Amino acid sequence: MYDTSTDKNDYKLLSGIDSPDDLKKLTPPELTILAGELRKYIIETVKKTGGHLAPSLGVVELTIALHYIFNTPYDKLVWDVGHQAYGHKILTGRREAVKQIRQYGGISGFCKIYESEYDAFGAGHASTSISAAVGMAVARDLKKSNERVVAIIGDGSLTGGMALEALNNVCNVKGQFLVILNDNKMSISRNVGAMSQYLTRIITNPRYLNMKNQVWNSLALLPKGASTVRNFGRKTLESLKNFFAPGILFEEFGFRYYGPVDGHNLQQVTTTLQNIKDLKYPVLLHVITQKGRGLAIAENDPTKYHGIGPQKKVTGNIADTEPAFLDAFGKIACEIGDKKPDAVFITAAMCDGTGLVEYRSKFPERYFDVGIAEEHAVTYAGGLCVSGFRPVVAIYSTFIQRAFDQMIHDIALQNLPVIFVMDRAGLVGEDGPTHHGTFDLGFAGMIPNMIIAAPRTGNELRDLMFTAYEQDKNPFVIRYPKDSCVEFDEDRKPSLLNIGEWEELKKGNDVAVISVGVMTNAAEEALNILKKENITPSLIHARFIKPIDEKMLNRIAKTHSTIITIEENSLRGGFGSFINSFIVDNTIGIRVKSLGIPDQFIEHGPRNLLLKNIGLDPKGIAAEIRNATKK
Repeated sequence: MYDTSTDKNDYKLLSGIDSPDDLKKLTPPELTILAGELRKYIIETVKKTGGHLAPSLGVVELTIALHYIFNTPYDKLVWDVGHQAYGHKILTGRREAVKQIRQYGGISGFCKIYESEYDAFGAGHASTSISAAVGMAVARDLKKSNERVVAIIGDGSLTGGMALEALNNVCNVKGQFLVILNDNKMSISRNVGAMSQYLTRIITNPRYLNMKNQVWNSLALLPKGASTVRNFGRKTLESLKNFFAPGILFEEFGFRYYGPVDGHNLQQVTTTLQNIKDLKYPVLLHVITQKGRGLAIAENDPTKYHGIGPQKKVTGNIADTEPAFLDAFGKIACEIGDKKPDAVFITAAMCDGTGLVEYRSKFPERYFDVGIAEEHAVTYAGGLCVSGFRPVVAIYSTFIQRAFDQMIHDIALQNLPVIFVMDRAGLVGEDGPTHHGTFDLGFAGMIPNMIIAAPRTGNELRDLMFTAYEQDKNPFVIRYPKDSCVEFDEDRKPSLLNIGEWEELKKGNDVAVISVGVMTNAAEEALNILKKENITPSLIHARFIKPIDEKMLNRIAKTHSTIITIEENSLRGGFGSFINSFIVDNTIGIRVKSLGIPDQFIEHGPRNLLLKNIGLDPKGIAAEIRNATKK
């Protein structure tokens, strides 16, 4: 395997690659050497910056082959998700910039069309590449130009409904079109479902031709008049073909299937691409790769090393972090599993990311990973719910955006008491705008029947989870950020909360601060700053965003001149908007100032720094309270 020393002599070939044109000057043996250098460079860089390590290590040879064979950026490479695109960035003029990847002010960890002309389409969410590439190919055909179009998609992303919709639409492409299926049997966690099993059959059962020969040899021994048996034999062969023939599913979609090929055999990959790159019809190339290739610890645990933080040692130990909300949620899920036999937990290819590993181990029959299929996850939960179970759907805020229609049509319209747990609500940090969960209060808040809550501690998360479970009349959203949970006592018993009731933490005068979720913790710190200045606002923790506590809000309006709302969500359609609407609708004469995420996409960087930049840190909140007091 590869060590991670920093000797510049380790990169004799890579140091001369400033664009794919330089790559094309290398001989095949030199390309193999380059693959070793590129893999080593990725390991060394991500060790320092953090980032998506295992996915990029898995496609080193494929990335080199694509830029070696195709004429990028004229030819279009469309990467799915972008977790695996670090090598692509390094080979396309961003070798030095990658040293600051995902850092504040540095380049993105995903593909961005305004970052480089080589990034043909933006990425971040799964299952988008084929749809975008089909659009590019159809546009090329309409313009009668001749650029080649290639979509690179993983087997995990292929489980997403959008990818299958795109495959169904490939019939609109009349010329060259290549889809590369990067098959490593992994999403972030290990893949699940029929598509994964089908791809495994392709790899492990290449026996159709042998069976065909045996069947036809047997039929040849039959008398010429045995037509019924012969017809049966033909039907049997067709069934065998459908079960064993490589790529028959993709050929039914209109592709010519090639593969599977070894994605780490550079000569095999480049030769295959050279042979198929100019075929004037849709082609699917099935490439087998290993996630984490070249780094033993990542090969052995690709889930853990899918994405890592900065590391101090070459051993690869991920930096320790404080207990997060997902850790508390994992413990609480097991508590509910123990006490509630009708509780079922559903996630979309994110068992580790949502903290459900222990629950999956303890209650495997009541845990369901549906793959990268958020829309299906929500409606599937609805089916379980009407059949007597209480589903908990655990999906990141940014990903459940995809299931907005299902939340309306299949859950809220029928008023099914499905519990939605949205992790990564708010600013997530280095993953940037594709992963920030800044819209959930807006889109969930506009849905009738929906209850929405946000805990400020792990203990409150437990209270809200059990409260959500005990009520059985409405769908219930619980959202929390990628943050430490501040306070979580594993032995504490849950308390049932009154739905819609806020908590007054401090009685003051003139200004009332009403904050949502962990923003209450920041507001408390702000009040400690202002205490030295004899500024004493009231502080209310709005653990429920919908319904709001109208009784307390009316009382606040009578005793204060200004309300300041604080939320880690887009101000457009968020909690502040709900409060303003109530004030206007009830003609209450009080000034409202809302703090939150402005109407823009926030770039990547450390979470604390991003919050500071938009005034949601304690000092920024204190400044707003101070100004309101002066006015």
